[in-house]
Amino acid sequence: MFERKKLKAKFGDKKKKKVIRKKVCKFKPEEIQTIDYKDVSRLRYFVTERGKIIPSRISGTDAKSQRHIVRQIRRARYVALLPYVAE
Repeated sequence: MFERKKLKAKFGDKKKKKVIRKKVCKFKPEEIQTIDYKDVSRLRYFVTERGKIIPSRISGTDAKSQRHIVRQIRRARYVALLPYVAE
């Protein structure tokens, strides 16, 4: 009986509420109209060191912007501005 109260006091009182903050699209607040494949410095933010494209759930972009980013990254890779894989 004593153990049960001890466990309840130990775990039951300290409940932390997890605050989930919605990520804001990088392109909507800045009102960027176009995402260009020649702007490599901006596209590097959406690519890992290994060369993988970061998904929208991590980067915080909305679906439309994410599709456009992916298209521009693929174009930049084709023109050899961005690498396909890490060296």
